[in-house]
Amino acid sequence: MMNMQTRTPPSSPPVNCYGFSDRVQHQLEHAAHLCAGQGGRMTPQRRDVLGLILTATTPVGAYDLLEQLKTSGRKPAPPTVYRALDFLLEHGLIHRIERLSAFVPCTHLQHDHTHGPVENCLHSAQFLICRNCGGVTEIADAPRVLDVLKSICGKKNFTMQSASVEVEGVCEDCARATRGQKGPVPAPN
Repeated sequence: MMNMQTRTPPSSPPVNCYGFSDRVQHQLEHAAHLCAGQGGRMTPQRRDVLGLILTATTPVGAYDLLEQLKTSGRKPAPPTVYRALDFLLEHGLIHRIERLSAFVPCTHLQHDHTHGPVENCLHSAQFLICRNCGGVTEIADAPRVLDVLKSICGKKNFTMQSASVEVEGVCEDCARATRGQKGPVPAPN
C-alpha cells in the first residue's frame, strides 16, 4: 500500500482573461493585499468583478458585470456577482452609487491607502454625478463633509458606520459642450 501525500499546488499568478492593463493588475494586487490585511480573500471571481469595475469608464451595474463575465466562457449566476459585489463593498474597494444602482471603484485603490479592520474603518464617500453624461467623480478630499456628518450624528446619539453623499449636476465637460465654450467653465456667482 502506497502512502499518498497530497501537495498544495504552488500559487500561480491570477489568470488575466480580460486583458487588464498593468495599472489595473497593480490595483488588483493592491486590493488583494488590502483584503488579506482585513482577513478577507480575493477569489478569482471577486478579482474579475473588481477588474471589470476598474476598467469601466462609467459606473457599471450588476447585470452588466454578469454579461461581461459570461463572455469569458463562464456562466455565473446573478447571486455569484452580488456576493462578489457585497465582499468588495464590505472591504471598501468599491462604492455603490444608489442613484444609478451601479458601482465604481474606490479612489483608495489609486494610491497606497490602507484600511484598518473593517469594523474600525468609517469609509465615507462623496460623489459628483453628471446628469448629462452619467460620469461619476469621487471626492476623496472632502474631510469637512465627514466632520459635519459626525457632528450631526453625535448630537443625535447616532453611530455612523458608513456615509455616502451623492450630488447631481452637470460636469465641466458637459457644461462646456452645452455652452460651446473652451477652457474652464466660469463659477456661478
